[in-house]
Amino acid sequence: MSKKILMLVGDYAEDYETMVPFQALQMLGHQVDAVCPDKPKGDYIMTAIHDFDGAQTYSEKPGHRFILNADFSSVKEQDYDALLIPGGRAPEYLRLNQDVLKLVQAFDAARKPIAAVCHGPQLLAAAGILKGRTCSAYPACAPEVRLSGGHYASIGIDQAHVDGNLVTAPAWPAHPQWLAKFTALLEG
Repeated sequence: MSKKILMLVGDYAEDYETMVPFQALQMLGHQVDAVCPDKPKGDYIMTAIHDFDGAQTYSEKPGHRFILNADFSSVKEQDYDALLIPGGRAPEYLRLNQDVLKLVQAFDAARKPIAAVCHGPQLLAAAGILKGRTCSAYPACAPEVRLSGGHYASIGIDQAHVDGNLVTAPAWPAHPQWLAKFTALLEG
C-alpha cells in the first residue's frame, strides 16, 4: 500500500542520504514530499557528498542540486504516514527552527515511523524525543544522543537500529538495512 512520506532537507544535506531514499521509496510506490524551511516547491538545496577515505572524519565534496517538490509552509503531520530525515550538515541548523522541531515532535507523538540517518538524529535530540530510547547516528553525534537522555547504539556503519517508531543508522553505507527496516515499519 502506498504511503505518503515527508522528507526534511536543507542545504548541504548528505547527497546519498537525500537522493537514494527519495528515489528508492518512490520506486516502491510511495509519495515522498521533500521540503525545506524558507524554500518553496521548485527551488533546490545543494547537497554535499561525504566520503570515508581514510581521514579521521569524513571528507566533504560538492554534491548536486536537489529539487524540492513540496512547500514546508503547508505541511502538517496529519497529512503524512512517516517522516524521513537525511544527515549531512543540514540537521545542524534545521534543529534551530522551532517549526521543524514541532513537526518532529508531532510525528513522534502520533507514533508514526521516523527514519533518521547520520546527523539526522540531531533533530530527534533537539526535539526532545530520545529520552529513554536507543538511537544510532554518526558517532560524532553520540554525545547529543546521550545529553538528550537517549542511549547511543554503537553499531556498524552498514547497520540500522529500530526502537519503536524510530529507525536510525550511522551513515549512508547502512541504506540497505535502514531503508528495509523503515519500509517494514511503513508496512506495519
